[in-house]
Amino acid sequence: MCSNIKTISKVTSGELSICTKCNVYHLEFNNIYFEFSEAQYKQFKKYLFAIESEYWENKYGEAKVKRKIPVPSLQSNLVLMFNRQEITELKSLFSNIKQVYNKYLNVDDIDYTLILN
Repeated sequence: MCSNIKTISKVTSGELSICTKCNVYHLEFNNIYFEFSEAQYKQFKKYLFAIESEYWENKYGEAKVKRKIPVPSLQSNLVLMFNRQEITELKSLFSNIKQVYNKYLNVDDIDYTLILN
């Protein structure tokens, strides 16, 4: 693990940081952890901003899973699945805008299905 970690941005579900000594990017998001070289960081960012959430949600609209947006990996049997809120949070981590971490809950942070009777 690197010792000179500087946080680039932070959201409710994770944070993006860089080691200023070895120039390795660290992405912690929910239960996923990545280490990227600069080239890998740029490639992942490019792929992330090209994702069309609406397309994938429509394609897998009938599926019984909550997360419908796939992000493939180099390992052929591993695909990471995200929902629209998670993709939005990931994009905000990579948007190069210093994020201010809000310790209070937002309406989008509450994962609850409200049923009115």
